[in-house]
Amino acid sequence: MRKLNEYVEMAAAEYWQETGKDEMDSLWLAEFFQDGGVMDDYPRLGVVEFYALVQKALTLEVEQAEKLARLQLEIAMRNAKPQGKSSC
Repeated sequence: MRKLNEYVEMAAAEYWQETGKDEMDSLWLAEFFQDGGVMDDYPRLGVVEFYALVQKALTLEVEQAEKLARLQLEIAMRNAKPQGKSSC
């Protein structure tokens, strides 16, 4: 049996990788909830509660990716050498 947190992280990562969207689709999540084994391992957990957990994890994952992208862009801009004017 997997930990609930593992299911949450797996669902968030898989959804973002498949769709590129930061807003969870309820039908996609319901399918994951049922077919991914969450419902079997955690029968007292409702799909609505699982949705909230996955949406929160997805939001954090997207925010971290955006922060990393901004940092990489900032580093690239700092490392870019200014081009001098060429006379033609």
